[in-house]
Formats: sequence, C-alpha cells, structure tokens
Amino acid sequence: MPSRSDEPRRDPKGSRRGSSRDTGAMDGEPRSGEPGMGGISGARAYTPRGRTIREERGTPPRSGGAEQRRTPRSTRSGDPFRPALQVLDGGRAAAARSGRRDAPAAGRGGVVRTVAPRSPRGPAGDEPPPRRRTTPRAPRRADRPAARRPSRKPPRPPKLADPRLRLRLGTALTLALFAAIGIRLIFLQAVDTPAYAGGGVADRTRTVELPAPRGAIYDRTGEPLAHSVEARYVFADPTEVEDQAATAKALSPLLGIPVSKLTELMKPRKLENGNPSRFEYLARGVEIPTAKQVLALELPGIGVHRDERREVPGGDLAANLIGFTSQDMVGLEGLEARFDEQLAGQDGKRVYEAGLGDLAAPIPGGYSKTTPAKPGSSMTLTIEGDLQFRTQQILSAAMARQRGGTGAAVIIDIPTGEVLAQASDPTYNAAKPADSDPVAREDAATSFVVDPGSVHKAITFGAALQEGVITPDTTLPIANSIKMGDTWFSDTHYANGRRMSVPGMLAYSSNVGTITIADRLGRDRLIDYQKRFGLGQPTGEGLPGEASGRLLPADEWSGSSAGSVPIGHSVDATPLQMAAAYAAIANDGTYVQPHLVKETIGPDGKRTPAPPPVTRSVLSPQNAAALRTMLEAVTTVDNATGLAAAVPGYRVAGKTGTGWRLVDGKKQPGEVSSFIGMAPAEKPRYVIAVFVYAPGGGGAAVAVPAFRDMMQFTLRHYRVPPSTGGSAPKFVVYPR
Repeated sequence: MPSRSDEPRRDPKGSRRGSSRDTGAMDGEPRSGEPGMGGISGARAYTPRGRTIREERGTPPRSGGAEQRRTPRSTRSGDPFRPALQVLDGGRAAAARSGRRDAPAAGRGGVVRTVAPRSPRGPAGDEPPPRRRTTPRAPRRADRPAARRPSRKPPRPPKLADPRLRLRLGTALTLALFAAIGIRLIFLQAVDTPAYAGGGVADRTRTVELPAPRGAIYDRTGEPLAHSVEARYVFADPTEVEDQAATAKALSPLLGIPVSKLTELMKPRKLENGNPSRFEYLARGVEIPTAKQVLALELPGIGVHRDERREVPGGDLAANLIGFTSQDMVGLEGLEARFDEQLAGQDGKRVYEAGLGDLAAPIPGGYSKTTPAKPGSSMTLTIEGDLQFRTQQILSAAMARQRGGTGAAVIIDIPTGEVLAQASDPTYNAAKPADSDPVAREDAATSFVVDPGSVHKAITFGAALQEGVITPDTTLPIANSIKMGDTWFSDTHYANGRRMSVPGMLAYSSNVGTITIADRLGRDRLIDYQKRFGLGQPTGEGLPGEASGRLLPADEWSGSSAGSVPIGHSVDATPLQMAAAYAAIANDGTYVQPHLVKETIGPDGKRTPAPPPVTRSVLSPQNAAALRTMLEAVTTVDNATGLAAAVPGYRVAGKTGTGWRLVDGKKQPGEVSSFIGMAPAEKPRYVIAVFVYAPGGGGAAVAVPAFRDMMQFTLRHYRVPPSTGGSAPKFVVYPR
C-alpha cells in the first residue's frame, strides 16, 4: 500500500490531482482532456518568483519528450506551506485560479498539468530537469479585466464576555458571602450566646427552692411567741413516679394526707412553658423523723428536702394577735400577715444541670447557680407573755358564763402607750388554725365595734373641764329624765331634782347630768374632743383590718342626737380606742398612740426600735388630774356603779358603761357591758379596758370583776407599790 503522500488526491469534481505517479505522467506525456494540478513534489519545484529551480539555475529541461512550460502549481514550490493550504481549501481556490490562468485551447476541455516524478539523484546529486508545458497559454480576452486574487480574511471569532468583569463580580459576591457569615458568627458568639446557651440548659436543669428562715416573734422579755423550726418537705417528680396509687397508699399514713389527694398531686401535668412538671409539693413542715421514714421507703420519684415549720409554743397565747401562716410560710392573719414581708425574707434557689433516669444527679462541672436565701427579720412585741397568759385566763373564765358572747381586754402602759396584753374570747390554737372557727380568730379589741355607752362620759366631762364649762366643784340640779328631740333620757339613780356634784354624776352615771353639761358645751366642741381622744379613726396599733369606728357628723345630728351622743350612743368605737382615750386622761392629758411592736431584729442581730408613737395634747395636766380624781368616785361612793372594780391597797379610777354591739351598722340583741379604769389613781401606771358582749344581758357582772382581777395581777406582777397619801377622797354626791 502506497504511503499517504503518494495517494492520488481528488478535487471537488472527483479528478485526481497532484500525483506524479499518474499513468500519463510516467510516459512523459500529459493526459489530454483531463484537468490536473501539480502534486506536492511539483510545488516544491517552484521558487517564490514563480520559476523552477532549474530555470533559476539555468539548467536545461529534460529530454525525451515535448518541452513544456511548468506553471507555478506544476513545479516544486519553495513555500513549504502552500500544499497544506491547498488541501485545507479543498482545491477549489486552486482550481479556480488554474482555470483563469490556464484556460484550455479551443476545442479542448482543459489542460492537465502534471509533473514528472522526481528522478533519483545521481551520485553527483543532480536533479532531473522540469517538464515544459506542451501547449501554449491561451490569450487573455481584451474585454475581460485581469483577475484579482480575492483577499481571504480569517473569520472573526465570536465575541465573548469580558472575563475581568466576571472575575470582579465573583470576587465581590464571595467577599459579601464571607462577610455575612462572619457577622452572623459574631452575633452568635457575642450577642446571642446567652439565648442559645440557655436554650439547651433549660431542658436539663433542676431548680430547688431554698426557703428563707422566717423571722420569729418575741414578747417583750425575749420569749418566742412564734418561731420557725427546721423541718422537711416531701415532694414528687411526676415523670418518675412509677405507680401513683401504690406510692400514695404508702405515703398516706406517714403524711396524714388522703390517698386521693396524694394521687392527684402526683399526676403528670404541663407547666406554662409546655415542659412537664418535675416538682410537686406533697407535704410541708414534715417532722424530721417522719421524713426519714419516707426516705426509707425508697419510692421512685419521691424526695425530701429541707423546710421549716412555724411553731407557736403557747398554742392560743396571743393567738388573736400573732395570727398564723400557710404551709408556704405566708402570713394569713394577725401580725404574721401585717408584717409578712418583713418576717418572710427572700427565698433562695439552686439551679443545676442533672442527668436523666438513673443518673438524675448533678452533673459534675455542669451549670450550677445558687442564690442564697435571705433570712427574714424578727420582731419584739410590747406584749408580756406572763401578763398576756393571765389576762386571757381571767377573761376566759369570766366569759364561760356568757354563752355565745364575745369578750375583749386591753392593758396599756400609760407613759409609753405600749400594749402589754390584748386578749380576746373566744380564741383558738394558732398552731392548728385549720381546726378553728373564723370568728374565734378575730381580735375583738380592734374589730369589736360597739356603742361604748357610759364609758364615753369621761370624754364629755373632760371636754367640759378643758373648755371651762364646769369645774370639779360644779353642781347642777338633776331631774330624773330629760327630753331631747322626741326622745326621753332617764337616770337609773333618781336625783329627784336635787343638785348633784360632778363626781356624783360620774359615780351614778347620770345621763341627765351628762346631757345637760354637753348641751352647754355644744355639739361642735364635743365632736372636736372626740377626735382628739382618738375616736373615729384607727389607732394604728399594728394589726391588720383594724376598725375605725364612726362619729356622727354635726350635719347628721337630729334632736335626739344631742342626748344620745354625750352618753356614748350614736357613737361607734372599739375597745382599743376607748382604752387609748382613758390612757390620755391617765397620762396628764397627753394622747399616746397604742402600739404592739417594740423593735425589729435584723438577720445580723441588729436591733432597730419601732418608730415613736403619735402623741398629742388633749387636756391640760390640771384638768386631767381633776378628771382622774372625779373618776375615783365610781369605785368609792356608796352604791356607785363600779364598786366591784376596787383593788385593795390601790386607788382606782374608772368608769362603767352599757352599750350595744353593732354589726354592719345594725344593733345586735343583748348588751355590751364595759369597765375602763386606771391605777394607782394618784399616779396611774396602767389602763385596763374590759368589754363583754352578752346576748342575754348581765355583762356588767362579768366585766367589772374581770377588770379587778386583771388590775390586781398587773400591779403585783410589776411590783407597783400600794397607793400613798391615804385612801381616795370623800365625795359628796348631793351637796346642800
């Protein structure tokens, strides 16, 4: 098989071209009538000037055939790239140019240009002479312009996008993407760290409350009236309780809680955030031995933790004053409620990460935060435990004869206004408040609203002395009855029109004499002195829910009001208000606000005295002393109303009273008997007020003896010396 260079090539019309091995060429004669082109060997035979190498050298043509003139395409060319261009062009351009230059003679279809095969070089290296064209070139037509070789411009490549623009755009987008990622990482690491860090922690944290020790309540001697003791609380994790019914049945005997209630507490429930509850109280204030028994059961989901329990050593001692707390140590009544924020302190808590299931224990090195509890402050009351106990005992014994009645007793230290004892009957055990009647938990001294009755007359006589309407030596003719408006007011001790001294009016509790003096005084001045003595407004002693009472305004007075108000009717007051008014008379005319809190003890042991009580002058010392002396007639004059209140060895000044009990402004059946007195009368130390509501009557037989026993014990308890300067003065009731 011949080599690739020796294969005959064809033009687009199928003619062979360029082969020096053609049959005709081998004989030295060109084929007639067959167009052809010189081969590559012929192309190599030409120089750039269009002549053959032999012509350039002057070598004669080969012999042995007709001499023919070689065209540039039929000879070897000096341009080595021309054959390649012809092959790429498919021979079409060459054929066209050949047709223009070598037009065939008339009667011929064309001229085949052939190039004889190169003879092998001889020893001298001579090449055979080129073959000459045998036919002459046809003449060019005169009317046809010379043919021009068409210019071949390379095809313009397609226009592509600018790569620099794409590079810049890609770089900008990449930098923007990395900048956004970097800014987001900064926010996640610096700004949003707590939120993301805490999001996972919340699902595996446990919170344990650390109750703050509640402050204690002491009496004036430092004895605890109520204090907290260490205890335990029992709790359940509903998610870990395996058998609710069996667990409740096992705990019920130890905790004293019904099985049904325990089962309900252990039921799974959702919190506000949607997570299941992991903590539910089952019992608070459990004693430590009982808590140990609960732990010994090893019940799944049941735990025990430190707690406290409010303990009241005295049971019902001052229970109506102290009040009580809930299981959560929140004050509900009495001083526990009034000073709850101060006593409670601030609870702490411990938040920590814990495992699940059998590994429900703090994770070492995990999140843990403890907020220490801040203990509450304690307080010291003005109450004296022993005196309080004896006062309650006397009142309870006296009230035992009055079924369905209510009693109240108040003992005030005159110079300071401190309440040394404040008793109520009925009472209750503050250690077990759930078993008591709500009525029994009320403090009668501050919530017992009454028409005070004749004990109010001391206020009327004090105002008249201070305003100069009367003097200690004033006497007035007293009728048996007096009409004010459409109402008649009568005395229990008839004077039958005789003149009666002011001490006699007090000794026999003359309504007519009191109304007569008040008529001279005038209603406006009487109302003013009622306010000065503390009526019509709470005393601010310290107990929550203290009643304010009510005074009848001047524009609401009727014709009969001028007779009822001076003798203590149409006036609403509490036993404590009336006791404070008498304490002002005993304190040389200076009113001192009664109060229960003596000092506050901080968690660090620092003692802070209570704010000083409000004081104001009501009577001059002279008039106050004169009124005290006249009040002694009540316990010394024959047939006086308060003889049973006398204390042997001591001068006692006071006043009896009979009024009504009011509930929501309505008069209740029965009567309220009272006695308020002071001793020693020459220089009083204590004021005691006793009020007894007797639905069936007969309260006077209870109140006066009860006052005497309380005063006698108080004077002896504080070792007050007997009265000096002799006995009480002799009073004349009906001077001639």
